[in-house]
This record gives sequence, structure tokens and C-alpha cells, in this order.
Amino acid sequence: MARPMSNLGFAAMSLVFRLRDLLWPPTRTLEEARIAPGDRVLDFGCGPGSYSVAAAQRVGEAGRVYALDVHPKAIEAVQRRAARLGLRNVETIRGPVPPTLESGSIDVVLLYDTFHLLDDPQATLDDLARLLKPEGTLSFTDHHMKDADVREKVAAGGRFQLAENCRYSYRFVKPAKQP
Repeated sequence: MARPMSNLGFAAMSLVFRLRDLLWPPTRTLEEARIAPGDRVLDFGCGPGSYSVAAAQRVGEAGRVYALDVHPKAIEAVQRRAARLGLRNVETIRGPVPPTLESGSIDVVLLYDTFHLLDDPQATLDDLARLLKPEGTLSFTDHHMKDADVREKVAAGGRFQLAENCRYSYRFVKPAKQP
């Protein structure tokens, strides 16, 4: 995972995301991820938590959302938002993919506008594939990448197969049997 941005950079990004969320609600993209009540979701690179909070509302009390980010301000922002909304199904994790999450325990991974920032994107995809259940979903978007690059880089190594090129995101699935 990449190093955290400055606190000022994070504050500016958070402000831009608030405006984005007003014009482009996170629920639109999450619908394409096919998150269901009771699912376990990892929001990798959660930032200020727009998708984490919306996903927590979708999975309900029986589900769980893990909001992961390297920036301490991101973790604080998600904790504040979840507390303000009374969401008890959000767990924040600071740092790279933690060994505390069990292999094959996640139904959906959200990887939104983070891939281009990763120090070792293929190693991160290995970690995410390990965490996903067989036939789990990787919901992906990165506005800094071209369509062909997304398809090539995410599907490299056979960890994920493109299931659907949706309107706002790509939906990749983990094959039932890994190569």
C-alpha cells in the first residue's frame, strides 16, 4: 500500500469527496457491487468513508464492513461517521491488509480510486484474492486508468475474471478454483 498523503492533502481530498457524494451518491456504485444483507465487505483504501458507511447500511446488522486505510485521518473520519449514524457493523483497520482477516472470509472487496497509488499492486491483488471467498466480488474503479489497463492488470495472473463492465465500476469475480 502507498504511504499516507499529508493531512492537508487528506482534508482537501475529503472536501472534494463530499461534493462528489452530493452529485454522485456512493449507492450508485455499490449497487453494481451486488452487496447483500449479511455480507462481509472490505473497503480497501477507504478514505473518509463514503463507501464504507453506505456499504454498512447495505449489509445491515448481520453484515460487517472493514474500512482499511494507511492514513490515520481516514480511520478517524470513518469512526466519526459510523458513530454519528449509529453503525456498529464497521471496523476500521489502519495499514496494509492485516493478517487478522481470515483467508476466504470476505464477500466483496471495494477497490475504488486506489490502485494507481499502490506501491505493489500485484501483491495487493494477491492479498485481496486470498481474503475473498470463492466466487467473491472485487468491485473496482480507478479514474486514473484506461479501460484496457484495468482489464489487463486486474485480471493478470488469473486471480480475478471480469464479470461485468458496469456503468460506474468493473465487477471482477474470484474464480471458484484459483490457478
